[in-house]
Amino acid sequence: MTQNAVPARNETANDRLKKSWDNWFWGSMIVAVAAHFSIFQFWPDMTAEDVSFTADELEAVEIPPEVEIPPPPEAIQRPATPVISEANIDEDITIAPTTFEDNPIDDLPPPPTASAASDVSGAPSFTPYDVAPTVMNAREVQRALEREYPALLKDAGIGGVVRVHFYIDESGIVQNKLVDQSSGHPQLDEAALAVAEIMRFSPAQNRDKNVAVWVSLPITFQVR
Repeated sequence: MTQNAVPARNETANDRLKKSWDNWFWGSMIVAVAAHFSIFQFWPDMTAEDVSFTADELEAVEIPPEVEIPPPPEAIQRPATPVISEANIDEDITIAPTTFEDNPIDDLPPPPTASAASDVSGAPSFTPYDVAPTVMNAREVQRALEREYPALLKDAGIGGVVRVHFYIDESGIVQNKLVDQSSGHPQLDEAALAVAEIMRFSPAQNRDKNVAVWVSLPITFQVR
């Protein structure tokens, strides 16, 4: 081997790819053209569907008549200013007394019976009095409030006010009791009636005379 000889170089894959590039390119182009030709040759024909329509008859729409707006109402006139009229009144005018003898009345209703007039203990009613009854056993009532307070409501901190109708006789004793206004809790209402059972009052008076009356008093249950 002479000194001027050039040693042979090993051929790489990149070199082989460069040599075969033209063959791959033109071969791909021929395959693509053949594929497109086949698609256009064998693809079914596509046509647009006719979606047009025709109207056989046109319907005319009637326009409503024009509404005439009435004119605004006239302004309300101010009321006339009152004027004090002058009249001459005779100061000597007298009114004749009216008596049953001069004006008899026929078909008067019968007077109420004694039992109907005196028995008012069945339902609350008004009886005139000028001295109201007062509670005489306040400490006993306070102990009864604590004793009758429902434990379940007391532990839950629930209280309320119950107004109770009392029928108090001439001796100050409670003869009847009814719930006037409920507290909203039936247990408190029942407890209030139990407390009302032991309450004692001073009798009501009307013109220094003991009278039986209906009164409405509140009974309050509260956690202290």
